[in-house]
Amino acid sequence: MKFGILIQDGPYNHEAGDSAYNFVVAALAKGHEITGIFFYNDGVLNATRFMDPPTDDRNIVKRWSELGAKGIDIIVCIAAAKRRGIIDANLAPNIRISGLGQLVDLTLNADRMITFGG
Repeated sequence: MKFGILIQDGPYNHEAGDSAYNFVVAALAKGHEITGIFFYNDGVLNATRFMDPPTDDRNIVKRWSELGAKGIDIIVCIAAAKRRGIIDANLAPNIRISGLGQLVDLTLNADRMITFGG
């Protein structure tokens, strides 16, 4: 099955990002495909490279970047990013900024669209 993922809440103050990440890892382990991950609203904060958690804490942005390095398309909504001061230079590696049209494409190419947060 092909899953598209939408994340609407920021890291460290909501479980949406952690739940989405765990879902993605479990889906991949079961042989499913992730057509893409789209960060929207405060979810765009998951993608900033400026996070620097203590070494004994989970590094959320590193997790997303590593999934992107495996070929999963990870997209940050441009409008939501601009409202929060996020530009291309602020993003972690393997994550890109694009518009809501990418969310539509992701949804059309997935068998199921799973939303976390919001």
